[in-house]
Amino acid sequence: MIEWYKKVVFQNYANFNGRARRSEYWYFTLANIIVSIILTLLDNALGTKFGNSGILNTIYSLGIFIPSLAVSVRRLHDIGKSGKLLLLTYGIMIVLVIVMVVSGLSLFMSGSAPSMSSLGVAFFGPLLALLAISIWMLVLFCTEGEKGSNKYGPDPKNDISEINEIGTSEL
Repeated sequence: MIEWYKKVVFQNYANFNGRARRSEYWYFTLANIIVSIILTLLDNALGTKFGNSGILNTIYSLGIFIPSLAVSVRRLHDIGKSGKLLLLTYGIMIVLVIVMVVSGLSLFMSGSAPSMSSLGVAFFGPLLALLAISIWMLVLFCTEGEKGSNKYGPDPKNDISEINEIGTSEL
């Protein structure tokens, strides 16, 4: 797990080209969650928390933002999808959140009690769309990569490259 994390953060910090295996993406994600939990606990223990976030965790999140995007794009490349898909889904999600906030504010500022149908349109429609997009992206990130080379590069699961990685890591 640590090797995959180091590969993403140090060797491929801002590399949006090529492909990333499922194990690279998910081990990086797991290590990222563990580091975030540890930093949150440290922020709480040291009293460096402001609002819902802490200074250490915020600095870490800002530093890991680019590698997180890069490994996500490379993961999409592994299944033959463009990295622009990630940008599109984030854009749609941001628009849906804005719609929810604006709709909610306009409902509650109207002065009258909002009806269940207006609440449903304002919150549950966009919320279901956000949930559907999140599930779809999760399925994409869990999908096995294309066998062999694709337009984004050689198969990272190629047996020869794995043997080379094992040989160089033991030296």
